[in-house]
Amino acid sequence: MQRFSIGLMGALLGISLGTGPVEAGEAKVATTRTERCTKLSRQVDEALETHAASTQVTAAKALQRKGDRLCATRKQAQGIRAFANALKLLGVTPIDPDAVTPKTDLHSKEKKP
Repeated sequence: MQRFSIGLMGALLGISLGTGPVEAGEAKVATTRTERCTKLSRQVDEALETHAASTQVTAAKALQRKGDRLCATRKQAQGIRAFANALKLLGVTPIDPDAVTPKTDLHSKEKKP
């Protein structure tokens, strides 16, 4: 009986630790592929507006249509690659929403005399 109660207490402790509250600062929510498709499609739209004189506009628009079609048919990974290729044709670096950009504190740098 004692083994049963110890096992039960261990199981309850494990469940309570697993379902406990998570602090907002520690939780990092990854971007879903559907959200990434939407963001990259918007980025391609913006890049097409700013790079309208590029010789690769037609090819980039074709890749954007292909990416939209692939994302709509639940083939988001292929759609994301198509959007990334369209952006590269226009000379734009695709955004990475999950990348953490380091913040530079300008006040903490040492000044040289």
